[in-house]
Amino acid sequence: MAHDHSRAPSADPDRRLLLAALGLIVAFMAGEVVVGLVIGSLALLADAGHMLTDAGAIALALVAMRLAARPAAGAYTFGLKRAEILSAQVNGLTLAVLVVLFVIEGVRRLLHPPDVPGAPVAVVAAVGIVVNLAAASLIARADRRSLNIAGALWHIVTDLVAFIATLVAGLVIWFTGWTRADAVAALVVAALMAVAAYRLLRDSYRIFLEASPRGIDPGSVESGIRDVAGVIDVHDLHVWEVTSGFPALSAHVLVDPSVDCHERRLAIQGLLHERFDIDHTTLQVDHHTEVIPTSSLGRRLHPGSDVHH
Repeated sequence: MAHDHSRAPSADPDRRLLLAALGLIVAFMAGEVVVGLVIGSLALLADAGHMLTDAGAIALALVAMRLAARPAAGAYTFGLKRAEILSAQVNGLTLAVLVVLFVIEGVRRLLHPPDVPGAPVAVVAAVGIVVNLAAASLIARADRRSLNIAGALWHIVTDLVAFIATLVAGLVIWFTGWTRADAVAALVVAALMAVAAYRLLRDSYRIFLEASPRGIDPGSVESGIRDVAGVIDVHDLHVWEVTSGFPALSAHVLVDPSVDCHERRLAIQGLLHERFDIDHTTLQVDHHTEVIPTSSLGRRLHPGSDVHH
């Protein structure tokens, strides 16, 4: 059976939208790092670290688009689709390291707060909110059926919360002089980064360990196949994810001798597509009476033995 996983619409418009959003984020992130270092604001540097993950998420989506367009060849029978999962792990580990660094520095600044001017922090955070809104608007116009694009959009929206926290911190410092607000905002951003790191690492490790895709229960899949008319037994059932949004399934199905194996295979494939959104399936379908029990295999190979079929 041929499997077609290509998208009908061209990816070129989506690629242009993502590139525009990536350009906005990288340009602002560079400016934010400079301002954060000059005025000594940990909150701005933490925001910049979070924006680095935004840029990474968008870059991953662009790389995935490029790699998904390449046909499988040679030893890579699934192509290079899992390259995005490797990148997600690197992104997640980088986030985890940044979280540790920002938490340590944030706690130190809570105990010994430096003199951070509130006005520049508030102004840069306000500009960051505008930039993130513009980037989110661009990505929202892309095809969000792609999990990569949806994930990139989630990163941008999360970063908006971080900039709002930084804006509040800047205003508090500006009007009250309470400089510890910068460290508090940095710890809030670190918490958001920790959540993003956990999700990236959790989801990527699930795929590498070939766990069933989230939202797909193997027990429910097996029950659904067993409910198909004519199916007698199901075993060697495996459900895994080649890459995000690419579930695959293989199984050995035994059917009643009175039904057509090919027709039942098509019925099972239709069920898997409609109920579980699984399109890449490898099904071995046999009549129940054609399966040779292991205990009788030796006798079956020797016609002279006392075996009744």
